[in-house]
Amino acid sequence: MGNWLVNHWFSAAVLAAWLGINIFLFTYYFLFFDRDERYFYTRAILGSALAWARASAKCLNFNSMLILLPVCRNLLSFLRGSFSCCRRTLRKQLDHNLTFHKLVAYALALLTAVHTIAHLFNLERYNHSQQANDGSLHAVLSKMHLQDSNKWLNPIHSNQTTVEYVAFTTIPGLTGVIITLALILMVTSSTEFIRRNYFEVFWYTHHLFIIYFIGLVIHGVAGLVRGQTEESMKEVHPQSCAEFLVNKSKECRHKCCKEPEFGSIPAESWKWVLAPVILYIFERILRIWRARQKVVVTKVVMHPAKVLELQMQKKGFRMEVGQYIFVNCPAVSLLEWHPFTLTSAPEEDFFSIHIRAAGDWTEHIIDTFQQQKLEMPRIKVDGPFGTASEDVFLYEVAMLVGAGIGVTPFASILKSIWYRFQQNDQTLKTKKVLDVPWDRLAPYHGFLHVQKHLASPCSLSHPFPAPSRVTLLPHATAPQIYFYWLCRDTGAFTWFNDLLASLEQKMAESGKADFLTYRLFLTGWDTSIVSWLRVGTAARGWWWPRSSFFLLCPGQQCSTPL
Repeated sequence: MGNWLVNHWFSAAVLAAWLGINIFLFTYYFLFFDRDERYFYTRAILGSALAWARASAKCLNFNSMLILLPVCRNLLSFLRGSFSCCRRTLRKQLDHNLTFHKLVAYALALLTAVHTIAHLFNLERYNHSQQANDGSLHAVLSKMHLQDSNKWLNPIHSNQTTVEYVAFTTIPGLTGVIITLALILMVTSSTEFIRRNYFEVFWYTHHLFIIYFIGLVIHGVAGLVRGQTEESMKEVHPQSCAEFLVNKSKECRHKCCKEPEFGSIPAESWKWVLAPVILYIFERILRIWRARQKVVVTKVVMHPAKVLELQMQKKGFRMEVGQYIFVNCPAVSLLEWHPFTLTSAPEEDFFSIHIRAAGDWTEHIIDTFQQQKLEMPRIKVDGPFGTASEDVFLYEVAMLVGAGIGVTPFASILKSIWYRFQQNDQTLKTKKVLDVPWDRLAPYHGFLHVQKHLASPCSLSHPFPAPSRVTLLPHATAPQIYFYWLCRDTGAFTWFNDLLASLEQKMAESGKADFLTYRLFLTGWDTSIVSWLRVGTAARGWWWPRSSFFLLCPGQQCSTPL
């Protein structure tokens, strides 16, 4: 718990502040609309549903103000640069931007449900009060429009008007329906299943946020919910004059005989979202400008397991290890941008990405580059983004955890370590790399054991959540980097083998063949794997030391060294 607080105290503080502000806004405005005397007559018709609707509306405005900020990538990059004097732990919390974005979105969905249900009760009570003829206060208030068309409190002026009619013909009702539908589509299409299997659905429905914000700004313009004006409050205060509305005689000469006047609650949503929307517009303009800068594809490599490597150059492009870029290929889609981790090292004169076939867009871009003949398909690049992982070089012992194609950031790290080692970089404290790919080793007792006492600080860097049980090898006191790679099938090893082989060749040529050692663990079991290992590895020319490859038997506490 102590280590978690050290690493995540800033995230916890932001979360606590966000929750605190939401609770404060909801409580404050709920009590305000439930007790303020300006809404005495409004509560006579609507009851407590008024407070529920208005309190949730304030929280909706607050979270709508926040929802765009975590996806302003250039703003986050600017903040990282501003925090350069602060601890890396603080700067790395900015990488949780999408988690916060999702959290705010879920809050919007919940608050929208509360707001919608409260207003459905309000419409039903408006309708009931309009049709009432019992002389009660809410009935009298609903008939005030008959005497003066400007002195209405109940927006329903006819006994034939239905709740459905108000919902689909008034500005607040129609925009409310549109906003709710847009939010439902955005939230449901953001589930992990949709994003992984139907990314285009997620991408296009997420741009309904434009309709959401337009509807949000227009939603309160009509001002259907009203309260007593300040001037009218001074003349006919509801606490002393409410009874005169019900029992007023024609010859009444009391000061309370004057009927109260009402005014609409001014629209305020635009005040909350104006600054974030303008900021996001500038963000998109900057993205468009950066995307128009020329990108030259210098090399295309097709690796096994249908993994495409693109090596590119762009004027003024600077990167650090662990960062990522957004890529667009107009030949595949004009609008879709997809993030890819950079696999090149900052010391190289190009930047590269590896694209694995994992959906329609990735399959199309791979096919496009495979089929290209004379002219290279155009690529647009925006970035780099993300917190650099340069702190991995500042520890004698570091542990890197990746999964499948998620190994890509560590390709950059391994290459950068090698270049720095060759250049005798004094900031590099790691002197030897131990590469240990693995997948879900927790069930296999005896393989892994957490070492609580290390001779030097230990840095944990992983793009995916690490398993609950992780092992540092017994000889962790030596300056090393431990590289854990989660793999369950042979295809996952194929493309990364090329990178390891090239590094190994450079090391051998420099007389440093022992700089990189690795142990490969394959957890997905199939009867064809043994023959694949005996024939396939030789056919592909892979060099995997006999003592460094293990087959783990699922459901059993065993391993099979080859």
